[in-house]
Amino acid sequence: MQDPYSFRCIPQVHGASLDALNYVEQIFENEINAVTDNPNVFVEEDLIITGGNFHGQTLALSLDFAALALAELGNISERRTFQLISGSRGLPAFLTNNPGLESGLMIAQYAAASIVSQNKQLCTPASIDSIVSSNGQEDHVSMGANAATKLAKICENVFQILAIELITAARAMEYRKPLETSPILKTYLDNFNHTVNPSTKDEFLSPILLKTKEFIKAND
Repeated sequence: MQDPYSFRCIPQVHGASLDALNYVEQIFENEINAVTDNPNVFVEEDLIITGGNFHGQTLALSLDFAALALAELGNISERRTFQLISGSRGLPAFLTNNPGLESGLMIAQYAAASIVSQNKQLCTPASIDSIVSSNGQEDHVSMGANAATKLAKICENVFQILAIELITAARAMEYRKPLETSPILKTYLDNFNHTVNPSTKDEFLSPILLKTKEFIKAND
């Protein structure tokens, strides 16, 4: 009766992630220009005071927030991929003419689902963790470096999930011909098909997935 949320709620979900990333960008701009001196030296007062300007809590929280925002883009993307290979809306199961004999894009969706699950694990906040060091002096740390490395992995994962969706959407469009999408998307898909040249037959998907990920990075 209605399209799934992963299609009709794209503006709300993507928009929420964009708002979060814009907020994170603002925080990083503030912190890049902030003072991180320790100790603080006041020459005129002949005074040296140790402080906490170096503490990375603000960045750590923001990095965790960015991880959630990006992971959600991957989460909803995988749901759209699943919908396209599910054999509904007049499309063949797994987007192949011979479902049961050919896997089509079934394994690609497997990969997307597993990557989404990994992102959920990586989204466990690093900033909520802390461990004592320096004989108890450094008794509350931000774990911002761990938040950053987790975020870097999530970024790469989301690129791969989006690559799987792009391959799936491009093949689904082949089954919609002679209907066409919007001019902007048609140009993008034509460029993709020309550059990556994905096959409609069963094949080893890893090289195509990696090539598609690089296409997205170069044409975002």
